[in-house]
Amino acid sequence: MLAVRAGEGDEKAFETLVRRHTPVLLTLGVRMLGNQADAEDAVQDAFVSAWRRLPDFRGDASFLTWMYRIMTNRCLNVLRSRRPTEPIGPGEEPSAPEHQSSPVKAAEGAAAVQDLTGALATLSPGQRACWVLRELHGLSYREISEVLDISEQAVRGRIFRVRRFLTEAMSAWR
Repeated sequence: MLAVRAGEGDEKAFETLVRRHTPVLLTLGVRMLGNQADAEDAVQDAFVSAWRRLPDFRGDASFLTWMYRIMTNRCLNVLRSRRPTEPIGPGEEPSAPEHQSSPVKAAEGAAAVQDLTGALATLSPGQRACWVLRELHGLSYREISEVLDISEQAVRGRIFRVRRFLTEAMSAWR
């Protein structure tokens, strides 16, 4: 197991873990923080923290779940330290091929993304974390509860409230 070897000081094993998990953590960071630069800083900080704490890694959860927790906590700290809430950018979404998109559809899609981004920006950091981890990263309620160190019931409640809020906020696009 790479995490065990890394915890014993194997730098090559840790380097492999960093290469393997950076893309998904960077995506999480962009979705939580709204920009690439802050996300890159958060990923770097998360891996520095992980390197220091690897001897304490018990393996109760997967290494990726453990990294999600470290990264999410780092993102939440950044979000809490910001004065006004900053909108989340749409991230790196693939664009439709030219033959499948018209200028009208492209404009409508951009407006819908802008409205969704604005709605997501009004969520509390905890709500945003639950929604991003569930809807964009596909984590289970149990995994989210482990990552955020809250009960599964709290996760379900937050996601329910966010979905209800987003349904209302995006009702014009139905």
